[in-house]
Amino acid sequence: MSALERLTLELYGVVMRLLCPWVKRRLARRAVRQPLLALQVQERFGHYDKRFSDDGGQAFRIWVHAVSLGETRAAGLLMRALRTTHPEVRFLLTHSSATGRAEGEGLLGPGDLQVWQPWDAPAGVQRFLDHFEPQLALMMETEVWPNWVQGCRARGIPLCLVNARLSEKSARSAQRLAWLAKPAYSGLTAVWAQTSADAQRLQSLGAPVVGVLGNLKFDAQPHAEQARLGRDARGARPAQDGAVITLASSREGEEVLLLEALLARAQEMGPRATYLVVPRHPERFDGVAKAMEDLGFEVVRRSSLHSLSEFAAKIHQACVLEYPAHEGLERQRPRVFLGDSMGEMNFYYALTNVALMGASFKPLGGQNLIEALANGCPVVLGPHTFNFQDTSTLAVKAGVARSSSSMQEGLQMALNWVKAREEWLKASERCVDFIQAHQGASESLVEALSVYLPQP
Repeated sequence: MSALERLTLELYGVVMRLLCPWVKRRLARRAVRQPLLALQVQERFGHYDKRFSDDGGQAFRIWVHAVSLGETRAAGLLMRALRTTHPEVRFLLTHSSATGRAEGEGLLGPGDLQVWQPWDAPAGVQRFLDHFEPQLALMMETEVWPNWVQGCRARGIPLCLVNARLSEKSARSAQRLAWLAKPAYSGLTAVWAQTSADAQRLQSLGAPVVGVLGNLKFDAQPHAEQARLGRDARGARPAQDGAVITLASSREGEEVLLLEALLARAQEMGPRATYLVVPRHPERFDGVAKAMEDLGFEVVRRSSLHSLSEFAAKIHQACVLEYPAHEGLERQRPRVFLGDSMGEMNFYYALTNVALMGASFKPLGGQNLIEALANGCPVVLGPHTFNFQDTSTLAVKAGVARSSSSMQEGLQMALNWVKAREEWLKASERCVDFIQAHQGASESLVEALSVYLPQP
């Protein structure tokens, strides 16, 4: 490391230390809607209670960092594959979001530990590494923090970026901060990228890319019972005007875009559908329900029913009875369904005919479309897919996704797709082939990591 790079890192460390009070205040504000964020705040700064005395003995400890829900699920696939080949390893799992931490609890095995992400201030990172002494660090997808990198290098801990992706937008931002970003990326031990395009962007920042292995998320298997319930519900609906269109993993403002698009076409006599909205973040459920009601919609909430079967029955009733072809929406108060639950996306996708992918109709980069496709649910994308650009492009080319320029156009695309029944059936069948064609990243990554793992 050059003298200029050392000075840059020191100045960065000072800034991150000065930001610690701001981090605490920000967490306190967010905890009003996400109470989990208020728990064990001291962990963010490298302070741990007696629960984290070393109960793993001399086990080989792997630190896995997964920011939020999607990254944590991908981490779970990798952890499961590593346990298969190396059952003796123990995991230290860290997150920065409440949804990631909640999901991660279900991934822990005997001897595993879970704490919050250490804030990237030098002293906190040192306390974190001194306390847990990981022997291998695996960062999921996008997480590169300068003091983490330097702290691991100083201790000889291999730090790898796995299932790595970097959008064009993020690459441009990193290039503007090249004085800080390039030493961090070049300080990584190894990087395995999702796609060749990701690899090129990462290499432009100095990252040591050693392989392109695909996306771990393709290896996820849908929840069997949820998928069965959803498929049964979809298959029981009438072909004519029996479609369900879902706005999936929606972000703030997108629900209103959909509702306004529905009201704008209220008097049209085109193909009918039943509409389901599943917001991305649980703290928004009540606000979304209120917005729907304020626009004059009747809302049926998943949380108002005891089981998925009851919810599916309500949707079936709406498909069969609520919108007969000879009546327009203006004849009645329009009804929408709200998927205000966590951990049931496989059910929602399996009962859906076409999904409008959330975070792509606002400039937020899109959400993961792989889970929808794995459940045989074709996808309509909005104009903003930079976080999943390569997967989106592949899906459109394979005929299992379509791109639109707005919510209104996307809604019309979805309606036209379900109206062309044979086209939709072929697309749904191709979804499974598309997923299977891109599986195998978990096994390939475990093999690639073997040089850093205990040898038999």
